[in-house]
Amino acid sequence: MEKISITLKDGSRREMDKGITLAEAAVSISRSLGKNVLAAKFNGQTVDLNYQLERDGVLEFFTFADAEGQEALRHSASHILAQAVKRLFGDVKLAIGPAIASGFYYDIDTPHSFIPEDLAKIEAEMEKIVKEDFPIVRQEVSRQEALDLFAAQGEIYKQELIRDLPEDVSISLYRQGEFVDLCAGPHVPSTGRVKALKLQSLAGAYWRGDSRNKMLQRIYGTAFEKKADLDAYLTMLEEAAKRDHRKLGRELDLFSIQDEGPGFPFFHPKGMIVRNELEYFWRKLHDEYGYQEIKTPMILHQKLWQQSGHWDHYRENMYFTTIDEEGYAVKPMNCPGGILIYRSRHHSYREFPIRTCELGLVHRHELSGALHGLMRVRSFTQDDAHIFMLPHQIKAEIKGVIDLFNAVYGKFSMSYHAELSTKPEKAMGSDEIWEVATKALQEALDEYGMPYRVNPGDGAFYGPKIDFHLRDSIGRTWQCGTIQLDMLMPEKFDLTYVAEDGQKHRPVMIHRTCYGSIERFIGILIEHYAGAFPVWLAPVQVKILPITDRQMEYAGRLADMIKKAGARVEVDDRNEKIGYKIREGQMEKVPYLLVVGDKEMETGAVAVRQRGKGDIGAVQLDDFIANLVGEIAAKV
Repeated sequence: MEKISITLKDGSRREMDKGITLAEAAVSISRSLGKNVLAAKFNGQTVDLNYQLERDGVLEFFTFADAEGQEALRHSASHILAQAVKRLFGDVKLAIGPAIASGFYYDIDTPHSFIPEDLAKIEAEMEKIVKEDFPIVRQEVSRQEALDLFAAQGEIYKQELIRDLPEDVSISLYRQGEFVDLCAGPHVPSTGRVKALKLQSLAGAYWRGDSRNKMLQRIYGTAFEKKADLDAYLTMLEEAAKRDHRKLGRELDLFSIQDEGPGFPFFHPKGMIVRNELEYFWRKLHDEYGYQEIKTPMILHQKLWQQSGHWDHYRENMYFTTIDEEGYAVKPMNCPGGILIYRSRHHSYREFPIRTCELGLVHRHELSGALHGLMRVRSFTQDDAHIFMLPHQIKAEIKGVIDLFNAVYGKFSMSYHAELSTKPEKAMGSDEIWEVATKALQEALDEYGMPYRVNPGDGAFYGPKIDFHLRDSIGRTWQCGTIQLDMLMPEKFDLTYVAEDGQKHRPVMIHRTCYGSIERFIGILIEHYAGAFPVWLAPVQVKILPITDRQMEYAGRLADMIKKAGARVEVDDRNEKIGYKIREGQMEKVPYLLVVGDKEMETGAVAVRQRGKGDIGAVQLDDFIANLVGEIAAKV
């Protein structure tokens, strides 16, 4: 038997029989891998496990722990969904059914209007198909064969997709039992591998996302390798629904989105307290780390945005106005304004690094369908910073930014992972400049000892970046902080400094945000804490609950003392029973409720109820205030 040389992900080499399938290759490496592998990549191409190895090459296997493995499993689940729908409803035309970040969907054209009760029937049929354990087999056919096949089935959308493919592209089909679909793959070896699935919701979707086309019905679902993982995910979704920041924002009176300003958040008094505390913490920390705060205008001349490159790369997301018959734009980003401040005077190499920071309000046009509470808005405040430095200072400054990020995220008990995003398809500058910048970020991460993954093609149009993805209390991740290394803007704006040799040179620039967007970060925190903010962030830190009118005056004196100590306090002076007041205070998620009756008035004490712990008994007021002030100062 002729042998071929296969290089594995860890760099090791193995001799294998020519013609061996990837499934057989996995088993030859280990039984465990053979049992768990879902897809593979050979010489850079992701393929099915029935792919045969015919030449030397580099091989990588994917299990459900890998994004590629999840995609193969969930894409296979979408085909099982389509097969079940065709079995149950007959007169069905299929559009597309991809895997997505957390599951899959299929767009379907049928005269039957799906209702939520249909999902259970379809799911039951899908489980039958899983038990039938059909092999999922790839077949390559000619363009005409594919057109004839789908024409015979009345699949008009598949025919349109085939006609739009380039002439030189091979057509691949996937068969499972009686069902066949047009698909590039890859898929898992059989329907039996999709052991845990759930259909979740229905939606409408225009064919190819174009409102001029027919509205199709979209069925969403998700799939996991193990039922326990599916159950955990569904539990997380239930918890996420309870924590929805839009719901809690209304209930806790933090913010609102009004019909008169879709995508433009209104912060209420309690929401402003949270916001101001975050901004105060941000300012204090940036002062400690050697930043100088600046403020730049919201509207700047059109020529500036043409010079920066935003005009060519970001114009569809910008708002415009005319002043004195000349074009201006509302800023979508803060960096050009920060650059103008740098350029307003001459600089010497002795000044570097120069760290400027700004809480800058920016506006970006988002489609109405994409708007989502505070998470996706049209106006938001970026906690921007721009660091101008000498080339040899790059690594030290990046490490300093990571230190600052650790100080911020640690305060909210949120872990994170980093992703290095490289040159996108639409980008300014040469490959050489991008390579230098990307290597600098990579070396800084390596020297810091920070694990990271590479996210190809997702950099900013002017430079590569490191994105920080926070993990919240129920396991979801949110992209917040970013560090972008920029060697192009200094060139575009002719930024210079006088070096030791007396000549003018270009500085290097870092763009970075920590919160990302204050509005979005508040939304994340609302969901992370389920509205129960830590004491230092809580809009009301203490609520005093007098049992009867007799204690009102005493409650007022207590409130004055607590307020003078620097805490936020309210007195519930309503003519309601104490049990009702306690329940209301708990629903408002106030950290401390102080119950005041005749006994407390006589002893100068308070009966303390602490959020999450309940009644902790009577405490002398001075002791309570001292502990409260310490807790606020420590920001725990």
